[in-house]
Order: sequence, then C-alpha cells, then structure tokens
Amino acid sequence: MRLSKKFTTTALPALLCILAMLVAACGGGGAGQTGNSSSSGKTKASADKQVLRYPVIGDVTSIDPANDQDTDSDFIVQAAFVGLVGLDDNLAVKMNLASDYKVSSDNLTYTFTLKPNLKFADGNPLTADDVAYSINRTVLPATKSVVSTYLSLIKGYDKVSAGKQASLIGDGLIVKDPNTIAITITKPAPYFLQTLAYPTSFVVEKAMVEKYTKADGSTTYTDHLNDGGTSGPFKVVSYSHTTGFELVPNENFFGDKPQIQHLSIPFFKDYQGTYSAYQAHQVDFTILPPDNVATERSNPAFKETPRLTIRYAAMNYLVKPFDNSKIRQAFALAIDKNLIVQSALSGTFTPSNHVIPSGMQGYYPDLKGPDGTASTGANTAMAKQLLQEGMQEAGYANAAALPPITLTFYPRSTGMKNAETAMVQMWQNTLGVSVKTQIVTRSQAIKLTNATRGNGSLQMWIAGWNSDYPDPQDWLSTFFEKGVDYNQANYGQNNSANAAAQQAVQDELLKADGTQDPAARMKLYNDAEQKIITDTGWISLWQEKVQSLTRPTVQGLILNAQLQVPQTDWANIYISQ
Repeated sequence: MRLSKKFTTTALPALLCILAMLVAACGGGGAGQTGNSSSSGKTKASADKQVLRYPVIGDVTSIDPANDQDTDSDFIVQAAFVGLVGLDDNLAVKMNLASDYKVSSDNLTYTFTLKPNLKFADGNPLTADDVAYSINRTVLPATKSVVSTYLSLIKGYDKVSAGKQASLIGDGLIVKDPNTIAITITKPAPYFLQTLAYPTSFVVEKAMVEKYTKADGSTTYTDHLNDGGTSGPFKVVSYSHTTGFELVPNENFFGDKPQIQHLSIPFFKDYQGTYSAYQAHQVDFTILPPDNVATERSNPAFKETPRLTIRYAAMNYLVKPFDNSKIRQAFALAIDKNLIVQSALSGTFTPSNHVIPSGMQGYYPDLKGPDGTASTGANTAMAKQLLQEGMQEAGYANAAALPPITLTFYPRSTGMKNAETAMVQMWQNTLGVSVKTQIVTRSQAIKLTNATRGNGSLQMWIAGWNSDYPDPQDWLSTFFEKGVDYNQANYGQNNSANAAAQQAVQDELLKADGTQDPAARMKLYNDAEQKIITDTGWISLWQEKVQSLTRPTVQGLILNAQLQVPQTDWANIYISQ
C-alpha cells in the first residue's frame, strides 16, 4: 500500500483521467462547508447524526506513522496524524503543517516555515523541534521502522539508520527556530518533496511516545492515543485490537474542523465481512468482494475506480529453483492472466505484465512480457521449453527433481484465493510442477516478506504494491535497487548467472533517480523495467480496480487512488438527512 504523490513536474492528463475519485453516490459539500446544506441541495443532519462508520481489515499492522505500511493502517494514520506536506484529491502535494517552503540553488536544502500556533490534540505546542524529532525517530534503529527508506535521501540517513551516528538533528535536520526547519538531502531528487507526504515524516508528540517506550525501543504508545499526542483532524477516543477505533474531531487541528462528530473504524476479517455489514446497515462504506460486483453494478451507490496498484508474484533469487532465470520465466508464461481475471476475479481487474501501472507517469505501453510479446495470456509451449532448458542448466533431471515449492499468500477475498488456486493448477497442468500453498494473515504476510531480504525465509509469494507517489522511482527503484528494504526477492544481490546483468540495471535505476530531464529520465526507467520483466523480477498479474458502495446519506467522501481521505477534506464530509 502506500499513498500516491504528485509528480515533480506538472500532473499529467493521463493520470488525472485514471484517478477518477471514489465519491459518495449523492454528491458532496464544497470546501470548508459548515452550513446545513451543500451546493447539491443535501440538507445536513443534526450533530448527533454526524457519525461515519468506515470499516477496515484489521487488526491493522501499525498506526505508528514510523511503521505505517498498508492501506488499512494508513486510513487511520491519515485521520490521526499529519506532516509538513500531504496530498490533495488529485495527488498533488499541498502544504499541511508547513505554510510554505524554499529550495536552495543547488536543490539540496528545503527550508519549511510552519503555520503559526500549531498544537497537538492535547493542546501542547507543536513546533519545528517536534517535526525534527518525528523524522529522526523514524530513522533510529531502535524504532525498527520497515519504511524508513522513504527518508533515505536525508543527509545522515545511512549512518543514523545503521547506528553509526546518534541523530539526524544537527546534520540533515536543522531547526532554525520554533517555526522553521531545514532539511538537507544528499543528492538532487525530483521526487523528494513527494516522499515527505508519506507518513514516515508525520508528527508525533515526543512526551507521549517516550512515556510508553522502553529502553530497547519497543513502544505501546499507539495503545494510549486517547491520552493525546495526535496531530491530525481527529483524535482517538478508544482503540481495541479486536474491534477497532473510535475517533472524534481534534479541536486543535490547524485546518477547518471535521463535520463528522464521530468516526468509527470497525475491524473486519475480509471484504466479504464489510460487505455483509454494509447490507445490514452496520457500516457506511464497503469495498466489494469480486464475487458480488456483478450484482451491485446497477446499485446507484456503486463506484468503480482504477487504482495505481499492481498485484504480483515474487520469487526469491536466493532460493532454488528460482535462482535460474529460465525457470522463473517458465512459471510466468504458464499463467493465463486473462482467464484468471475473468473467471476467478469476475473481470474486476485488468491483466498486466507491468511493474509501473497504467495511468502513471513512466507507464511503458510498448513493454513486452518474458516471451517478447505483449500478451497477458499463457504461452504454454515456451513455458515448457524454458522449464526444460532451465532444469538442464541447473542440473535437475525432470520436474519431479525440483526442490519443493511453496507459494505464500494472504487472500483478501474468496476471489483472490480462487485466483491463486488457479495459478497453482496452471503450473501443475503446464509444467507438471506441484506447488504447495501457505495461507497467512495480512500481518504475517508483511512480516514474512519484510524478513526475506538477504535470506531464503520465503521462496515465492503473492503481494501487491499501491503507489506511494506516482513516480517510477517508487516502483522500480524501491523494489529493485541494491540495499533497499523492499528488494525482498534479492534482485542483483545473489549468486545467479544473471546477477551481473541485474546489477547493471540497478546502476541504471540510480542514474534515472537523479536525472533532471523528464524525457531522459523516463527512457531510463522504461529500459530498466523491460529488463526486469524479461528476467522475471516480478510476475506481474493484474492492475487493480476498486468497486465500492457508499451509503447515500454520506456526502463529500472523496478517496484518492490510494483509498485515503486527504486530511483537510474532512471539513467537507457530512451526513445528510
């Protein structure tokens, strides 16, 4: 999961077309609306009726901004916390705690001026020191953040994250006065401002965190947010790891206050559960399971939105037999993505060979699959041939001689589980390879994949990536560069015959990251993506869409392509009569 972010240049029309907003079926209010009716004529219900019940899949992984790494956790983090900058409905970077910023002539130092008189939810002042503390805390080894890489451009990051330097403060972070902070990065990066919109830089209250943090860095402060310490549009009233969250407006929020007086975020096991609860009038919004989309398309509350999300299968280069490129290619080409999407997923998604999704800057329409074609169907003949060649190279007499293979995945719905079951059957039918499955919870899946970089703890797994910011760097470099946290398949850092070629691609990605000319930058990313797909760095499966229902009385609810509500938008959301 992650938040989408605006390009460093102007937003592209293609992105704006693809990012149709998830809007409530009966319209919404205007910016900053506080009256009794909207421009669409919907009369606002009384204050005691301003209750929104928005379900998520829980227990969520973490609502600590330093460890926010999935869509459901992020919805809560975005409601309770805020940073210097954020994203609007169109994924453009906007000022939040900062009133403005300046960039030095060498493009290395960003100086932010804070809005005046900022406060935490408990009324304590929020200053530049708190901003510096929060960013630095994310990077400290004791925090054990698995997403601190979003701050890796900041000067001193490598030393601090490795425990070789005590703090970023005084190095990459300079607090000039209570309302001014300067952030210095190590190299010009067209996407730096966008990375600050990710929650790793959101502001937490030092006293609250330290009160519930042990000497070893482990913390339970998020279990005590009812004490205060949040900075976003809502404050937490209660949090149960089994039932969910209850929030109310933060009267000290810097922007217009939410019209919703009670935000209830109940936990459900899966989307089938949220859909059943919606039907029973227990929640006001639901993402539809694939099996129920066809029956709900005629519902006036129905909405379908393409997302910047790719679902993929990953194979660990450090684990046999996937240290062989031809065997990986064989597994990729044995899958008929068209059939899986139409049958198991009821046609709700779009088959894809891509790392970078359609509708985003850097999408490469001429990209080819491992067989040199644009087809998303199976190529069984080539799959069989490549398997035979790969087994011969690796010294396997036949398919029965291959090491045992296990596919690990977390099924978010019955349709997802059916899709993965279909893949396993295709490998059996086409390649004669039996693949066992290991079904885990969402939190287990995240922990397992986070622990896979540099070792063989997982062999093959299904995952999804939801753009943090719509820039190719967030897809290609985040997953395939040397040393990055999400290079969980160990691309380039392995002993396979393709390791040297993969390392050359990693060098190409580094060059692209810092290239200032947009056209030249995109050309480098396109070339790298093609090499990654040909080598089967991922088996890309499909690009997701979101099919949802919103209660007709909910007005102004707009979710961006990451299924998040921009913090300042809560002033526009209300319940009508």
